[in-house]
Amino acid sequence: MLEYAIQTDGLSRSFGAVRAVDGVSMQIPAGTIFGFLGPNGSGKTTTIRLLLGLLEPSRGSATVLGFDSRAQASEIRQRTGALLEHPGLYERLSAQENLEFYARVWELSPAERDARVKELLTHMGLWDRRGDQVGNWSRGMKQKLAVARAMLHRPSLIFLDEPTAGLDPVASAALREDLSSLVTREGVTVFLTTHNLPEAESICDLVGVIRQGHLLTVDSPTHLRSHGGEQKVEFVGQGFTPALLEELRLRPEVAGIEAGNGTLTLALRDDRLVAPLVRLLVEAGCDIEEVRKGAASLEQAFLALMERDA
Repeated sequence: MLEYAIQTDGLSRSFGAVRAVDGVSMQIPAGTIFGFLGPNGSGKTTTIRLLLGLLEPSRGSATVLGFDSRAQASEIRQRTGALLEHPGLYERLSAQENLEFYARVWELSPAERDARVKELLTHMGLWDRRGDQVGNWSRGMKQKLAVARAMLHRPSLIFLDEPTAGLDPVASAALREDLSSLVTREGVTVFLTTHNLPEAESICDLVGVIRQGHLLTVDSPTHLRSHGGEQKVEFVGQGFTPALLEELRLRPEVAGIEAGNGTLTLALRDDRLVAPLVRLLVEAGCDIEEVRKGAASLEQAFLALMERDA
């Protein structure tokens, strides 16, 4: 079994004077959900096209499932699934007819085709609607079907480019749940681009952050949260006077303060110790009932990284 589903070394692609992807080097372990994060125009979609062999790199190299993206692009595309800008669905056909069409494209046997179509539609909660014309479906249902299309031939790796873009929160959550379940059940590696940072935080094992074609970091969401943004500490109690709040604002480790309803929340710069602040509050006469410390969210860590590398 491959240790890494994707490996790149100095992968770059230029369009005229614009370098869309610039020296990207990374290793993505097999069997993980990898989130590729970055602003619009940062190079996420171009990277996917390079990995699929749809574009040739200007320099550098990429290996996908053990195949070179320059010389063995067809082997890569046979073993991967992709949901890019368009869902690739025929809206005048039913859900079942769509998947049966693609199953024939992938040359699945009739028995395998029938079993796989039923399996995927059932798992995505679409089996009872299999006869519906897809053009009448909501965007969320279409995206579920599009993910099923990408998984139809049992690929080892799937590329999903903004799969929940434009979906309402309920549809997004349902698609994430279905996707996570599919990954667990089938052992597939997922390369996911998204602007939804809570989404990446909830389902990704590893994330990469790209800005203007430069890969800034590849790390776990947990590690990024603990090192990439303000730390939050919440005090529950009484005695948070205006004078005390003003004193706290002047402390170098305090980046921000919110107070009200018996709660004091401090945003701390870096990973500062909380004990001195607890002592300060107690000595000032505060009655502290509870102290809660939490890392920054992935969104906060991402924004801090964008500012730091601007």
